[in-house]
Amino acid sequence: MSVINEFHNIQTQLNNRIIGQEEIVEKIILAVLCNGNVLLEGNPGTGKTTTVKHLASLIGANLGRIQFTPDLLPSDVVGSELYLTDESGKGHIEFSKGPVFNNLLLADEINRAPSKVQSALLEAMEERQVTVNGLTYKLPQLFMVLATQNPIEQDGTYPLPEAQLDRFIFKLILNYPSKENEMKIMQLIREQYQAPEVRSIINEETIFSARNEIQKIKTSPSIDQYIVDIVDATRSSNKLPIETQKYLSMGLSTRTSLSLDIAAKAKAWLSGSEFVNPDHIRSIIKPVLRHRLYISYEAIADGVSADNIIDQIIDSVAIL
Repeated sequence: MSVINEFHNIQTQLNNRIIGQEEIVEKIILAVLCNGNVLLEGNPGTGKTTTVKHLASLIGANLGRIQFTPDLLPSDVVGSELYLTDESGKGHIEFSKGPVFNNLLLADEINRAPSKVQSALLEAMEERQVTVNGLTYKLPQLFMVLATQNPIEQDGTYPLPEAQLDRFIFKLILNYPSKENEMKIMQLIREQYQAPEVRSIINEETIFSARNEIQKIKTSPSIDQYIVDIVDATRSSNKLPIETQKYLSMGLSTRTSLSLDIAAKAKAWLSGSEFVNPDHIRSIIKPVLRHRLYISYEAIADGVSADNIIDQIIDSVAIL
């Protein structure tokens, strides 16, 4: 079986277990291919944690989980140094690794922890390493953070820093299933009591091989220009309609362009294409941009969402 077919198999298996969330499943697969982190937002009970657990099983990854709370400490995430003694009574310092030293890190309700804990994740999310007391420890080669947050539970939550939000390649929104899909979910849960455990389909080498193939996907100068123009439109006052300009308080970062580029390549590869076209970019633009846009208070007052602004950006930026 080819590498791409193995990922199609994983996508099918996830769709069979996460009913009615085909778009979410595809974007999570793309995040694995892009070596990116994912922020999952949805009401309680919409399958955020279940999705991450099934993904870890299918790709044979170690899963670490942290339940973020207001009293969480950075050492609860990255680990800490312990003073230990041997049988002779001689003492030594030993580093005890935290949950971050896993292939997949499930950061549950990430917006419930204070900023000092969020900052402990920044180095891990970007550089795949952590530093404790001046010593640097490398994380596994296969590593990604999948964080969840509930939008309606405001008590005891903290807004995520912009620097941290920018390190998530996608922000995915899980909605309630349709009545038909909810019936299917009920039946699936009943059957799972007799079903065998989920076994891994691929290994790390397959994932790294897929990432190498994605780097070979071609992009034309016009596609590169399209990506740059999308990001630049948020920075320039004359690139968007006047009614849209007032809803943005600051432009997007360069990391946004890089995320659009690699995500579009991964989408093209998963679709069986050898090159990126504008439809590949438009299919991933909302999850890449929605958490990075700096929306003004006026937009919030007018009920204008990030997705509404992205729609206007797509309409305003032409492909050359």
